[in-house]
Amino acid sequence: MQFLTRISALALTIALAAPGQAQDAAPDTGQGGTGGEALPENAIIVTGERIRGEVETEVPPVVELDEDDIAAYGADSLADLVEQLAPQTGSASGRGSGRPVFLVNGRRVSGFREFRRYPPEAIVKVQVFPEEVALQYGYPADQRVINFILKDNFSSREVELEYGQPTRGGRSNGEVEYSQLTINGGDRLLFGAEFNSSSLLSEAERDIIQTASNTPTVAGDPDPAEFRSLASDSEGIELETTWNTTFGEGARVPSLSVNANLDRSFSRSLSGLDTVLLTDPDGNSQLRAIDDDPITRRTRSTTASLGSSFNAPIDDWDLALTVDATRGWNTTWTDQRRDTAALVAAAAAGEIDIAGDLGPLAAGGIEQADSRTYTLDSLLTLTGRPILLPSGEVNVTAKTGFNLDGIDSEDTRNPGVETSLDRRELLAGLNLAIPLASAREGFLAPLGELTLDLGGGVEDLSDFGLLTNWNAGLNWRPSDSLSLQASYSVREQAPGIAQLGNPQIVDLNVPVYDFTTGDTVLANVVTGGNPDLLAETQRDIKLAASYDFDLFDRSNFRVEYVRNRSDDVTESFPLLTPAIEAAFPDRVTRESGQLVELDRRAVTFAERGSSRIRYGFNFFGRVGSESEGGSRSGRGGMMARIASAAAGSGAQSQGQGQGPGGGTSDRARFQQLREQFCSSEGQPDISQLPERMQQRLRGENGEVDPERVAQARERICSADGMQAREEMEAARIRLCTGWNPADPAASTPVDLAALPERVRERLAGPDGQVDPERLNQLRARVCAAPGGERGPGGEGSDAGESPAAGGETRGGGGRGRGGGGGSGGPGGGQGRWNLSVYHTIELENYAVIAN
Repeated sequence: MQFLTRISALALTIALAAPGQAQDAAPDTGQGGTGGEALPENAIIVTGERIRGEVETEVPPVVELDEDDIAAYGADSLADLVEQLAPQTGSASGRGSGRPVFLVNGRRVSGFREFRRYPPEAIVKVQVFPEEVALQYGYPADQRVINFILKDNFSSREVELEYGQPTRGGRSNGEVEYSQLTINGGDRLLFGAEFNSSSLLSEAERDIIQTASNTPTVAGDPDPAEFRSLASDSEGIELETTWNTTFGEGARVPSLSVNANLDRSFSRSLSGLDTVLLTDPDGNSQLRAIDDDPITRRTRSTTASLGSSFNAPIDDWDLALTVDATRGWNTTWTDQRRDTAALVAAAAAGEIDIAGDLGPLAAGGIEQADSRTYTLDSLLTLTGRPILLPSGEVNVTAKTGFNLDGIDSEDTRNPGVETSLDRRELLAGLNLAIPLASAREGFLAPLGELTLDLGGGVEDLSDFGLLTNWNAGLNWRPSDSLSLQASYSVREQAPGIAQLGNPQIVDLNVPVYDFTTGDTVLANVVTGGNPDLLAETQRDIKLAASYDFDLFDRSNFRVEYVRNRSDDVTESFPLLTPAIEAAFPDRVTRESGQLVELDRRAVTFAERGSSRIRYGFNFFGRVGSESEGGSRSGRGGMMARIASAAAGSGAQSQGQGQGPGGGTSDRARFQQLREQFCSSEGQPDISQLPERMQQRLRGENGEVDPERVAQARERICSADGMQAREEMEAARIRLCTGWNPADPAASTPVDLAALPERVRERLAGPDGQVDPERLNQLRARVCAAPGGERGPGGEGSDAGESPAAGGETRGGGGRGRGGGGGSGGPGGGQGRWNLSVYHTIELENYAVIAN
């Protein structure tokens, strides 16, 4: 059962869920520490491996969620999950749109549209990073980064039906949604369709009292409240598809993604009835509704979008290109009021009864407004680590991009006037992450991990000119549990395209309240664009600290201080008070003290400033007791041991299991059990399985649990485990064939190209080539270890215990303590809960209109 409670006032999220199968892994600890130095004889080296798709950065995440944590939110899609994660993903920077940068498997995507319909069950892990990480992906540091790590294999078909209405009735809404997703390694295919509909809600259905000037005075005339809408009726349909593919095998291979979306919607709203005030020759008056045909506004909108992303390695660099294009068409039809001059004249002449039948009246016509919008956003980044310092590698991100925004509009109320605006933007920038100290690399180790961020860029706007930006920051992690950030940024921002270029329009006889005289007058009001607006200069300071502490399963505290200062800020024209008139005297025209014209185009304020403190807690815990073998742990097995020895580091493991061992006979026994378990349909005979395995397949009542059996079959019967086992054995054979431990130089050379890519990477020296000394150390450890003699059984291998015992086979290594226990496992018996509490304190917020 799943529960979800949110208290928006404190941005609090509490969730509980039944246990799932997490895919936790020990963090990648890099290759530091020992480097290529010789290690003590008989040293035991244990390492964890970074999950494929994790973000490589020295900045720790704000929060990380595994599969069980994700399930606890009870979300039905990633769009729903992101909405529930708003407290953690929201930025306190005070800049930008507030929406995070989205990554999939550590790579940029063309937009949220690509994966918003994915079910949360397709996700292995969610990482949320602070704003500083956005810099290494080519974005300004005013939005957080959220990374979704997908499962390697997943498929789903979902149909969702929703219906809702208020308890008082009057309005209903419904939605039908279908989605189909297939993930097969680097290949993904998504198709989605959605139809939604909402009915109209009138003022009469909510007992809205009508004003006297709007209420007919003759009994029998229609009630205007029934013809005024509080909410319009609407319906829409949306179709989309996303296709992703990779070219080749391995972690650093080119990938391509294409997303297409079509959205069409209709809406209708009511603006009341046509009324007329009739006066007879005797001076008697009646306010009449002409008929029950309401003034109606209808809108039709169509949006077509196409996005694509391309990622590819270029030597030691990673290239990423994203393109997102959108084209929109919008048409609005508005009924016009009917000409009542003839009725008024007839009533004044006594030709009609002002309280009687008014007869038919010709329609007033329809006004039409059309607008066409288009946007194109593209960004190309090149990321690499070309410089090696004693403290580590310098991360370099170079970017360039082209953006296009435009609108074409016309309106029959202004015949002959067509608005056409467009803005073309070219941008370029460079960001450096320079390690100053590193405990991992052994340089100024007492300081921990200390990195300096430096960046800058330029933007050239076709309708404004050249703008610049630069930033500097420090990221310091003195210990595993504490991280600190400080940053300062300066950025020039142009006014909006409409604020600069909209055509000037003068509306005559508009009611305006004059604060100077205390009267409401009819004045001419000027609206439109202002080409004299200035570029805004933004200067921001941010200080942040994050601390992980031992409470419940895991917990952390984060606090941020942000100060924003802006000069020459573009603002809408405020209320015309005496102070505003004194600041902008050229916007007000008076004759003999009487207001006759007001220019309401956008203005430039001298300064705006604000500062705030935002702090929050994230708590993660479990519900219920942990059953045997259900604890989380790291990866074991031969492949983990090979990679560990190649790394030559002293990283920590979350739990290397010791299996019972076994050689060829164990492999044959496991294969026999696998065939027996996977060949039968329905409920299998588990009597021949190991006793411990049988216990984990039974429920609390002692009977075989079908859900646990299904989970075990999913893991044992997949081809991935056998493929990884074969890869593991092949690597061991290649390394140990011809190995001469007494005289390594006399050993038979190894075919390095045949080794797994991650092993080759860890054998590489500073020049990128395989280090012979590291290779000899690797062969010595692998071939001297018990697993080197016994085959894939032995320490931490899956031969010691089937993955059904609670672990998940990945890369040939068992997971968990004592032979591969998993995260909660099928018999974990634990639920998850998490609590997030965030609070913002506004310290100041002011505006200086003019100096």
